[in-house]
Amino acid sequence: MILLALDTCDSRGSLAVLRDEEVLTVIAHEGMTDYSSWVLPTAEAALQASGLGLREVDVFAVASGPGSFTGVRIGLTTVKAWSEALGKKIASISRLEAMALQSPDDGEYVAAFADAHRDQVFGGLYRSGGTALRLVEQEMVAAPAEFLHWVNDHSANRPVSWISPDPDKVRGLEEWKRHAKDAHRIELSSSVLAPMIGKIGVQRAREGRLVDALTLDAEYIRRPDAETLWKGATVRGT
Repeated sequence: MILLALDTCDSRGSLAVLRDEEVLTVIAHEGMTDYSSWVLPTAEAALQASGLGLREVDVFAVASGPGSFTGVRIGLTTVKAWSEALGKKIASISRLEAMALQSPDDGEYVAAFADAHRDQVFGGLYRSGGTALRLVEQEMVAAPAEFLHWVNDHSANRPVSWISPDPDKVRGLEEWKRHAKDAHRIELSSSVLAPMIGKIGVQRAREGRLVDALTLDAEYIRRPDAETLWKGATVRGT
């Protein structure tokens, strides 16, 4: 299976080409180049370096969020166009899940988070379920301290593994210092997520969990959704 994976959710985006789980080529987004002018030539370069053409791609995997509105939209629009033109399916994958799966710990819970700017983080809590991770309720955007409290309330007093490309968003908090006394630590996630997004995409393809261009949707997260969740409701984010 040939798979092309794309992450444009923030400035640390990337693109990867895989053959099954083998990563053939990875190109990270560097500098401030706009994604609208970066994606197509980068895909062409990555495929050429892999000895492949776009028509040989079997599945497209894309980070559907959370992230910047513009970045997410460009990634999804590009993959939708490829899917429609070539008649290929799409694996839609959360960046936070790709981070969580990098955790080296084998505990029951994994909390993944990333900088959302404006003194907030995108965060998600995942629970191990066999060979996969299951999202606990929903991903959210919240102040770092509020995310810590939410994780504590929803992890059933079990140990939690933490991972992030932006650990300093939490490390300086008094709430985190209390965690540190209990030997908690934050593993550093790679910010180049396309290879992991691609590997998740391969598994989704094998399980038949793919979508088409019409059903592909972004995972935008708004503050009100997170606030509702903290109160115990389960409202789907938009």
